[in-house]
Amino acid sequence: MRCTVFGTGYLGATHAAGMAELGHEVIGVDIDPGKVAKLASGEIPFYEPGLPKVLNDNLAAGRLRFTTDYAEAAEFADVHFLGVGTPQKKGEYGADLRHVHAVVDTLVPRLRRPAVIVGKSTVPVGCAADLAERARGLAPAGVDDEVAWNPEFLRDGFAVHDTLHPDRLVLGEEKDSGPHARRTDGTPHARGTDGSRAEGAVRELYAPLIADGVPFLVTDLQTAELVKVSANAFLATKISFINAISEVCEAADADVTMLADALGYDPRIGRRFLNAGLGFGGGCLPKDIRAFMARAGELGANHALTFLREVDSINMRRRTAMVELTTQVCGGSLLGANIAVLGAAFKPESDDVRDSPALNVAGMLQLNGATVNVYDPKAMENSQRVFPTLNYSTSVVDACERADAVLVLTEWAEFVDLDPDLLADTVRTKVVVDGRNCLDVGRWEQAGWRVYALGRATAMSVS
Repeated sequence: MRCTVFGTGYLGATHAAGMAELGHEVIGVDIDPGKVAKLASGEIPFYEPGLPKVLNDNLAAGRLRFTTDYAEAAEFADVHFLGVGTPQKKGEYGADLRHVHAVVDTLVPRLRRPAVIVGKSTVPVGCAADLAERARGLAPAGVDDEVAWNPEFLRDGFAVHDTLHPDRLVLGEEKDSGPHARRTDGTPHARGTDGSRAEGAVRELYAPLIADGVPFLVTDLQTAELVKVSANAFLATKISFINAISEVCEAADADVTMLADALGYDPRIGRRFLNAGLGFGGGCLPKDIRAFMARAGELGANHALTFLREVDSINMRRRTAMVELTTQVCGGSLLGANIAVLGAAFKPESDDVRDSPALNVAGMLQLNGATVNVYDPKAMENSQRVFPTLNYSTSVVDACERADAVLVLTEWAEFVDLDPDLLADTVRTKVVVDGRNCLDVGRWEQAGWRVYALGRATAMSVS
């Protein structure tokens, strides 16, 4: 089957390569000639484990190519995925939909036969229905287009796996296109027996996944749009919850890591996303919960999501808390302190520094008078573009040279598994601040280090 993917950033490039890996012929489309040229030559403009191999395998097999030509894309396929960015509006909480609108405005007039436009981008609820109206108004005479929504659930560092082995597939279709609220086996709950053209096309594209037992849920456009933002809101809430408890643990001289372990045995709660520390960042969770709040307000349901403001506030407070803790361990002042910051990406197995807690903390430390030396295995180039005034090191040892404190702010395996003896003769003071509660505290203390962390008794026992 043939399909196109508009947008070749993190989402679009991964989806295009994934569809080709499933055996389809795919064209990735972008307005940036430089990005298209890189991808066409097999070069990934960002770090994502496993993606280079999938990309290059399918380029070599002839199933995948890239272009800037919308007319070529319109002629090539009848199913077109939208994978462009929906960043936060400048000065506002709402999502900027210019890129989504631009794809529809440019593609639809070039269609010459019936087509299905399948959105994957994270958008405010109601956007898909508006796009459907927009597309109908732009379609040439006699061309029937249909808009559906198939939200992505990709995790940085696991995007290839999540594309080829998803935990569920969700498809939202227009209410007059076919039956809705189907069971995962495809049988309808209510009206109708025949699926829409969009459902048929998407089922065919994902046939190998469905055959493997991946649940396939068909619903209306609005529900599909809400699935993604609701999932992100829940994850953000869970992370901020444990960080709020972390603040109480610090005040009560308790240990948030042991508390989280105890909570995690409850099957209703689970241990995942209960790691207290610096909190969340990246290009999804922060912007998505803010856009969710903004859209709820537009719909007259602003009170329904007021709790997300506190979720956001708790998350941002942890960054300030890390700076305050570092100040304490440096004797009450950062002036003249030499601080090693291990980690710049917002999470391990990623080079994404968008709204990165680690990089944000590094910047605040510098503003408070510290000399900051940053090292990250993959995010150095992106970090330098965002914070060019920080010092960047080529290795852990280089970053820790004569350090008064070593901060672990991204839980890369390289840092988690670090031998404390390796740095003993490198640092000026054997002090480590664990911003992710990821280190083996006993191991570091046995090596003669003072260990501090958010949400643990050690954080409050600064000498």
